[in-house]
Amino acid sequence: MILDVEDMKGWRLDPLKAVAPQLRLILRSRIIRNDFKPMSRLSEPDLAKEYKVSRQPVREAFITLEHEDLVEIRPQRGTYVKRIDANAVLNGQFVREAVEADIICSLARDRDRDLVRDLRAQLEDQAATSRDNPAVFMEQDEKFHRTLARAAGVEGAWTYLEAIKAQMDRVRFFSGVEFPIETLIDQHRHIIDMIEAGNVEAAEAAMRSHLKEILKSLPKIQQLYPGHFVGDLGGVDDR
Repeated sequence: MILDVEDMKGWRLDPLKAVAPQLRLILRSRIIRNDFKPMSRLSEPDLAKEYKVSRQPVREAFITLEHEDLVEIRPQRGTYVKRIDANAVLNGQFVREAVEADIICSLARDRDRDLVRDLRAQLEDQAATSRDNPAVFMEQDEKFHRTLARAAGVEGAWTYLEAIKAQMDRVRFFSGVEFPIETLIDQHRHIIDMIEAGNVEAAEAAMRSHLKEILKSLPKIQQLYPGHFVGDLGGVDDR
């Protein structure tokens, strides 16, 4: 789950739930959305003040985010947002493609009409999205893929994928790079068509092609923001 940045500012935490996990979700989303830029310092007291909590749950959230490779805690120096690991981006994309290819094959075999109706309704929402607001489309894209995983009975797998694709999501949220919304919507439509037709082979090919689309822009993004990356995305292709 990736929260909206504006919603996260001044977010009221639920006092009946553990605070640290809530903060972890908020800070993680702000990092992924690049509200907190790579190499920026996160202030424990400032965040505690912003969210009206003690410093302890902020510290606990930092520790969890460090385990997720999103921040680096430097003793006596502070906590910093880590740069994007190019190798983690590519590895995450590889695993995601393998998992979602299996998911789509299962769905094409089942040809669930209710699922197809749900996906087509989502497609209408995607088509209505402003073309200059890729962040909104990304939320819709997340919903589309989670729906597929849930329909296949493996929503837990999507939860796992959310963790390993965090670095890729950070890349996708960079502004200043053309985001191919029209292309991605057309690809979603083709995926739905292949599910409805029960064409397993074509459905798998459509999903793999869709997930490779973002790879095409990775070298350009790194050229625009070279200081935000560790490693090289220059050798990426759409294999």
